Amino acid sequence: MMERRVLGRTGLEAGRLGMAASYGVPARAVERAFERGVNYLYWGSFRKAGFGQALRNLKPQRDRMVLVLQSYSRVAALLSPSVEMALGKLDYDFADVLLLGLWNHKPARRILDAGRALRQRGLIRHIAVSTHHRPLVEQLAADPDVGIVHIRYNAAHTGAECEVFPVLRSQEKPPGTVAFTATSWRQLLNARRVPTGEKVPSAADCYRFVLSNSAVDVCMTGPANEAQADEALRAIEQGPMSEDELQWMRRVGDHIHKK
Repeated sequence: MMERRVLGRTGLEAGRLGMAASYGVPARAVERAFERGVNYLYWGSFRKAGFGQALRNLKPQRDRMVLVLQSYSRVAALLSPSVEMALGKLDYDFADVLLLGLWNHKPARRILDAGRALRQRGLIRHIAVSTHHRPLVEQLAADPDVGIVHIRYNAAHTGAECEVFPVLRSQEKPPGTVAFTATSWRQLLNARRVPTGEKVPSAADCYRFVLSNSAVDVCMTGPANEAQADEALRAIEQGPMSEDELQWMRRVGDHIHKK
C-alpha cells in the first residue's frame, strides 16, 4: 500500500498516485489500482465508461475514495447540471471534490458562488482549481474556499519549485497540491527528444520524479490500458529517486524544455 497524504485544509486522505479517466483505462485496472491505494479518482475531462463502471463497482468502498468531478464551464448555471448528471450516472450521492478546470486567472465570483451552492446542497465537499499559470496559486492559496490546487509539474517544467511550492509552504493551512502532466504529454518518453547519451525515461521514472518532491501530495496518471496502469504503480514500488536519478531527469527535462 502506498503512502497517504492529507490534502491540505480539506482533511481528505489520498494515496500519492491519482488516476484519471480521460484516456480509457479499463475498469479492472482501476479497481486493481484502488486496492493498491490509488483512491484519488478523477472522473473528469472525458468521463469514459470503463472508469465509470469501476466507480460503480467500488461504491461499497466509498468511504475509502476521494471522488473528483471536473467542469471547464465558464457559465455558472452549467455547474449544477454537470455535477448532478455525473453523480446520477455513478449512482453516488456526492463528490469529494469539484475541480474547476484550467483557469489562468482566479475563477469568476459567479463560478465560485455556484461551487459553494453545490457544497451547501451536499453534492460536493470541496472546491479545487487547476491552472498552468503559476503566479495564480498565491491568490488561490489565500482563498479558504479553494481546498486543492492542480498544477503542472514535471522534469521539463520545474518552475513550480520556485513559484508555487514556497508559496504553499508559507501558508498556515495550505490547500492540497496535485501535480498533472508528469510525462510532459509524453515528451519525456520520446527517445528522439532525449539528449544523446542519456537514458530515455519510462513513465514510472516520470512519476517517481514528481513524487520525490515532498511538496506534491498527489501525482496524477492517465493510463490508456492495463499495461500503463501497471507502469504507474511501479513508480510506487520503486520509491523516491536517488540524487543521481533526479539529476539525470533534470538533464533530460532541461534539454526538452530548451528545445
